[in-house]
Amino acid sequence: MRPYILSETNWKHIKEASFEVAVLPWGACEAHNYHLPYGTDIIEADLISAEAAKLAYERGAKVIVLPPIPFGVNTGQYDVTLDINMNPSTQYAVLRDVIEVLDRQGIHKLIILNSHGGNDFKTMIRELGLKFPKMFLCSCDWFKSIDQKEFFENKDDHAGEMETSLLMYLRPDLVLPLSEAGDGAAKKFKFGAIREGWAWAERKWMQVTKDTGVGDPRQATAAKGEMYFKAVTQKVAHFFHEVAKTNSADFYQYEKYDGQ
Repeated sequence: MRPYILSETNWKHIKEASFEVAVLPWGACEAHNYHLPYGTDIIEADLISAEAAKLAYERGAKVIVLPPIPFGVNTGQYDVTLDINMNPSTQYAVLRDVIEVLDRQGIHKLIILNSHGGNDFKTMIRELGLKFPKMFLCSCDWFKSIDQKEFFENKDDHAGEMETSLLMYLRPDLVLPLSEAGDGAAKKFKFGAIREGWAWAERKWMQVTKDTGVGDPRQATAAKGEMYFKAVTQKVAHFFHEVAKTNSADFYQYEKYDGQ
C-alpha cells in the first residue's frame, strides 16, 4: 500500500490521516499514432503523479493522489474511432463535485495534474474559485515542466519522440516496434497569427495528420524516457511539496520590478 495513493489505501489509514494537498491526475483516451496505446495520457498522468507524490511524501508533504480521470477534451478528433470526448462543461461538473468533497472535508488545496493538451482548466478554476473561496485551485501541465530539447532530438506534440520514449520506459509491453509507427508528419495552419501564437483555432485532427501522431517518434529510446521521467517527477514533486507546505496566507510575495 502506498499511503499517498487513494485507490490503494484504506479506511483504517484514512480515518487517522490528515492531508495538506490533493492531486487529481487528468488524462484522455485517444489514438497515439500506430504504435502507442489509447491510454497513453492516462498512464502518464497516473505514473507521473504517483512518483512525484512519493518524492513529495518522502520530504514530509501530506499529499493524496486521487484516481485519474481517463477522458479529456477531444472535440477536434470526433472522427477518430473511439477517441472518447469529455466536453469542457462535463469536466467542469466533475471538477466541481470533487472540489465540493475536498472543501467539505477540510482539504483546501487541489492540484490538477494535466496530461492532455486538449484540456484547459483555467476558466473552470476561475469560476470554481468564486464558489469555493477557501480552496486553492491550480493545474499544471507536466509536459511543459522541462524543456524537451534537453532530452530529445525532435519536439513532441502528440505521440512523438518524448511520449514514445516515456512509454518505452514506463510500459514497454504496450509499445509496438518503431517500424510500425507513422512518421508523425503534420500540417500547420496557414494563418500567420495562429502560427505566431497570438490567435488560436482548434485543429481538425484528421485534416492535420494521417497517422494521428504529431511529432517524429523514430529517435525514441527507453533510456531517454527514463531520464526525462526522473527529471519531470523531481520538478513536479517540488511543486507538490511547495503547495503542501506553504500557508495560504503566504502564497504571494513581492518581486523587484525589472522594467520589462
